Amino acid sequence: MYLAEALRFSVDALRSNRIRSLLTALGLVIGNASVILVVTISLTSREYILEQISGVGSNLIMAYFETGSREATTVAADFVNIADVEAVRAQLGPRIVAATGVMSAYDSLVIDGRPRDVLVLGSDDQYAYVRNLVQLAGRPLDPSDVLLRQRVALLTEELAQRLYGSQQAAVGQVLKIRGLQFTVIGTFKEKTATYGLSELARESILIPITVLRYFVPYERIDPLYVQARRAEDVPALTEEVRRILESRHRPGAKYYVGNLTGILEAARKIALVLTIVLILISTIALVISGIGIMNIMLVTVTERTREIGIRMAVGASRRDILQQFLVEAMLLSVSGGLAGVLLGVAIPLSAQFFLSALPLTVSWVSIVVAFGVSFLVGVVFGLLPANRAARLNPTEALRYE
Repeated sequence: MYLAEALRFSVDALRSNRIRSLLTALGLVIGNASVILVVTISLTSREYILEQISGVGSNLIMAYFETGSREATTVAADFVNIADVEAVRAQLGPRIVAATGVMSAYDSLVIDGRPRDVLVLGSDDQYAYVRNLVQLAGRPLDPSDVLLRQRVALLTEELAQRLYGSQQAAVGQVLKIRGLQFTVIGTFKEKTATYGLSELARESILIPITVLRYFVPYERIDPLYVQARRAEDVPALTEEVRRILESRHRPGAKYYVGNLTGILEAARKIALVLTIVLILISTIALVISGIGIMNIMLVTVTERTREIGIRMAVGASRRDILQQFLVEAMLLSVSGGLAGVLLGVAIPLSAQFFLSALPLTVSWVSIVVAFGVSFLVGVVFGLLPANRAARLNPTEALRYE
């Protein structure tokens, strides 16, 4: 029996039992679609999480004074200062993109008719770049603002809205900080909201660090940010920053120097484990579908025992019978697999129209794997019924009622 003839017989047999064939293939449709959707959701979630973490600042290293002597004057000398920031820039040179420091203080502003304490941050022109700040209106700090100690300020999105009603309306306004008048030159927000877990609060003011220095009793950078040029340099540069700080201060001073590499790696591992677990669950669905195919094919062999006897009687070999039923099982699995692949791809593509801000990543590897498993399911679970049909005794098969 030629393959084309076996395929034609298989199609005719499946068409004669359409409902049963459809229900049998449905398991593979769901299983294949599940594999593709699971991988798509996993990849999309992983990319989203990693993007959110990186949004705080890519290749970022942070440092601050941790512990030291209890004597106030000694502790003040141990704080990270502006000179330390300059030393980091000078010693690390082309290996980093930027280095910046943040100083903080509080001042009282009248908001909605009531005085409230507002966080005032001092930094330089590199801060917005290192922290991935989004400029909403006006302009950011530039080197001349820092060098010339200009009385200019930037407001966070929430504070500008509360004080002036909109981002554009805030630009050009004058507000008082520690009794001095500052001109608002712009508004900004974090690219990835840290919800107060970073140095930025929802309502904050950013001014040149050279101006804020005169508002605080001690020159204390907390934190110091360093952006590495390459991701692979982050661990080595973390230790370099630690060495620079410790070498510039007394031996008893301790500094926290860390990066986001550990968090990123943990996110990747969690995403990988979830992907593996969900794929295993989807694979179980495919295996169950294969068992369903095997059961249906065994029933089919029993129902068509007399037909098998007649074909053997007119010259069909055991190999022909084996090929016919194996092709029938594979046709069920492949058609169900193709339908599942189309469904698994169509759902994310359709969802993309409603979730344009969240790019959905459809993995071609998952498509190949899902279809390959469907093909194997047809072969493996179709062999037993096909082999049983091929081993039937022609005489007994003709007598079967």
